[in-house]
Amino acid sequence: MEISGKIINLLPLQSGQGKNGTWKKQEFILETPGQYPKKVCLSLWGDKVDETKIGVGDQITASINIESREYNGRWYTDVRVWKIQKGASSNQNDVPPPAEGRFVPEANATDDLPF
Repeated sequence: MEISGKIINLLPLQSGQGKNGTWKKQEFILETPGQYPKKVCLSLWGDKVDETKIGVGDQITASINIESREYNGRWYTDVRVWKIQKGASSNQNDVPPPAEGRFVPEANATDDLPF
């Protein structure tokens, strides 16, 4: 799954020690384009934090996995990024191709109608 938008906030880097060793997580807020923009908190984990240099204002397309887990009767959802393409917001301002069978006038066409 992919989501595109502009990074509007970088949250503080988090790290700690777990049963499998040291971990680190970088969360950031992505704002999607459109008439009704949405803000989504995404997270980078482990080596992806060092590999991916992102900053506030960057336009990105993120490949994500969404996962929910239960803890003490409550559900928590995590949106994890596994790949980022900078400057690639493919679904922003794209015009869909014309549907087959629909009339599309040519740019230089002249009209012979009298009105």
